[in-house]
Amino acid sequence: MTKKILLSVFLLPAAMAFAQQYGGMWIPTELNEKEMKDLGMKISAKDIFNPQKASIKDAVVQFNGGCTAEIISPKGLVLTNHHCGFGQIQAHSTVENDLLSNGFWAKNMEQELPNPGVTVDFIADIKEVSNQILEGTDNLTEPELSKKINNNIEIYKNTQKIEPYQTISVKSMYYGNKYYAYTIETYKDVRLVGAPPQSIGKFGSDTDNWVWPRHTGDFSMFRIYADKNNKPAEYSKDNIPYVPKHYLPVSVKDKNENDFTFVFGFPGRTTEYLPAIAVEKIMKEIDPARIAVRDVALKTLDERMRADDATRIKYASKYASVANYWKKWIGEVEGLKKSNAVEKKVMYEGSLVSKNPEIKTTLDQLNKLYNDQAPFALNNAYYSEVIRNAETLMLANLYSNYITAVEAGRMDEKGTTAFKNRLTSFYKDYSAELDAKVTAKLLALYANKTAAQFLPAGFDKYKNEAQNIQTIEEISKNSIITGRAAVNGASLSTDVDKAFSNQDKLIKTLKKDPVYQLFTNIKETYMKTADPQFTSIQTKIDALQKTFMAQQMATDKDRKFFPDANSTLRVTYGKVKGSSPRDAVSYDYQTHLAGVIEKYVPGDYEFDVPKKLIDLYNKKDYGLYKDKTGDVPVGFTATNHTTGGNSGSPALDAYGNLVGLNFDRQWEGTMSDINYDPRFSRNIMVDTKYILFIIDKFADSKWLIDEMKVVK
Repeated sequence: MTKKILLSVFLLPAAMAFAQQYGGMWIPTELNEKEMKDLGMKISAKDIFNPQKASIKDAVVQFNGGCTAEIISPKGLVLTNHHCGFGQIQAHSTVENDLLSNGFWAKNMEQELPNPGVTVDFIADIKEVSNQILEGTDNLTEPELSKKINNNIEIYKNTQKIEPYQTISVKSMYYGNKYYAYTIETYKDVRLVGAPPQSIGKFGSDTDNWVWPRHTGDFSMFRIYADKNNKPAEYSKDNIPYVPKHYLPVSVKDKNENDFTFVFGFPGRTTEYLPAIAVEKIMKEIDPARIAVRDVALKTLDERMRADDATRIKYASKYASVANYWKKWIGEVEGLKKSNAVEKKVMYEGSLVSKNPEIKTTLDQLNKLYNDQAPFALNNAYYSEVIRNAETLMLANLYSNYITAVEAGRMDEKGTTAFKNRLTSFYKDYSAELDAKVTAKLLALYANKTAAQFLPAGFDKYKNEAQNIQTIEEISKNSIITGRAAVNGASLSTDVDKAFSNQDKLIKTLKKDPVYQLFTNIKETYMKTADPQFTSIQTKIDALQKTFMAQQMATDKDRKFFPDANSTLRVTYGKVKGSSPRDAVSYDYQTHLAGVIEKYVPGDYEFDVPKKLIDLYNKKDYGLYKDKTGDVPVGFTATNHTTGGNSGSPALDAYGNLVGLNFDRQWEGTMSDINYDPRFSRNIMVDTKYILFIIDKFADSKWLIDEMKVVK
């Protein structure tokens, strides 16, 4: 942090204190109900979350541990994003039957496709359990504090009476100042019902990702199945559609600017209460490092995917995953700068200190720790991203963990089977030749961007990218990890079982493998020169952040606090609204089908449009799905405070009817994970009219709409 900013922390007047804006990510049992009603909500907090009787929460599920989804019919029909179901759509696709390109629509329940391993989680109840979990923790420090809390959590969970199909998860809130227990019910038979072709579901793809105006029909449909008693069960042909306690009526009413909306889902992670110094480090050092690594990986993958359809299908889901946060981080950096996030934090900290001088000591300590950690944090960012995005090295990391577990006696038959299944799934969508090039380029970046103190001896030889490509290709060709060399008479990429037939020989061969040795050299250097220092300082930062959080809550009596997102069920609310993100630029809150046609580029991988959709547009065959303009609305924006994990979340109106499907944020506001700014922060939703229009008119699947309760 600059000297100027450091000095200004304590010179700014208290009058510059944080001004509370509506929004936030609220625990459903602690809703800001008065403000919601002031903004236009017509239902009560009990209608949203009630563990004693049916409420909206019974229609909202966590989809496959990451996204959100919602139930929209009495027969367990589930709506989520296309990008949330993308992995399942891809898994059912082949070059001959490309569901990604062609879409998929079951014409009856018998045609719905099973997805082994996919789950949905319902939240049956939420209770604050801070007193039980924090009992006996006064004056404890790490590692004793964590041990005591973990012990208290286990005691609490073991004393609760739950059904056999339920589990309890205890989550920390406010950096460990409070704890909440979640009773979870997991359903394991989830079948694919329908998905538009990616020319609709991913329309705009990379160019439009995180961008408004948006014209993407980002939705897919699944169905939950249960046993004959409506309880969770593994997949069986004898299972029947799940009957929900509540399902969402689907509204096709027109939307108007300033209409009240709320979004119900499982936001992944936010850090709204960091000190200014932390935000500055993210903006100037950490995010730029992550962006640089992914930029190299994406350009290399894209070049090959454009030239080869088989590679495109193999890498489609992975490419989208890598690109998602790459673009998000770019927007985050720009948004933090544009919204003066660091300066705002500085002002707020100044106002806190004026009310409570003890906070100055906490901030001084945090400033020192973040500056001490900075070189190690930067290396952590580069190292983590290189290992994650160079699949060859990521594979070596998996095998390294496997060997460690075997040698420590922690790898039983069940664990080995699970590991082999994971490998089989991975190699199915892996190109060793392509990733050799990715790895070569990322090693060059790592060698050139990383301080010498963090690099293995002799690592300078990897600074030349062109030379690397030859070197890594040779290493890759002679590696059993890449599947290009054999072990136990088989390739790991084609016959995992045979390759694992002699475990001792496999491990001995792995340890001599050139890819394994390259990875081990990088990892051991990182673990020696950076990780212990990074982790040690982070432990101290975490402890002080807990103190800082408690001090904020105790000092700022005018602010209503909500906990940072941590993948638990939350409610956020706001209004339908357009935006003016830049000088002389204004965006309407609604896009239409006409905009899809305006962006149409025949044959383009991002902006092609199916002929049938063009025909529907030309005929104006819109049915009840047009709005007051005479066109079909496609997407809309609002001021709901969302993040990753809210993908697929229901956007609801003042009465609790489904009006949209959350899928993205406006690029200028992606910094809302760190600094929510109502001037720029907009969530992006697919309009329910467009979803029903595609199902009915495009997919000829009105049987699905007949299941729903459509509010006209």
